[in-house]
Amino acid sequence: MSNGLVAWSSKKQPVVSLSTTEAEYISAAACATQSIWMMRVLKNLGIKQNKCIIFCDNSSTIKLSKNPVMHDRSKHIHVRFHFLRELTNQGEVELVHCGTKDQLADIMTKALRLEAFVQLRERLGICHIEEIN
Repeated sequence: MSNGLVAWSSKKQPVVSLSTTEAEYISAAACATQSIWMMRVLKNLGIKQNKCIIFCDNSSTIKLSKNPVMHDRSKHIHVRFHFLRELTNQGEVELVHCGTKDQLADIMTKALRLEAFVQLRERLGICHIEEIN
């Protein structure tokens, strides 16, 4: 909200993913669920909301969210995660490609080179305690 972090999580997924695309799709569905909840709370408070933008660095996940056709590679994904596809088709959610260099979540999930770590840390607004004074 206002370019600030509202919620985040890092946890084991409830199902076994057979591909990176599936894992990202499941994560995007969880993100969409939280976002839709927050948007409805804000709407009840009288604050108009536009569609939710979810940044994703996996182009196959983005294509899967827009394509209503079941393929051999996606037919095994549990139907509850296709809630994301429904939200995308309704225009409530949009998945947008975000390059790996711009993916802020990587600081929480990957071992990074020092310069990449420092850059992402600065973009998150995290600083050393000594810098506060």
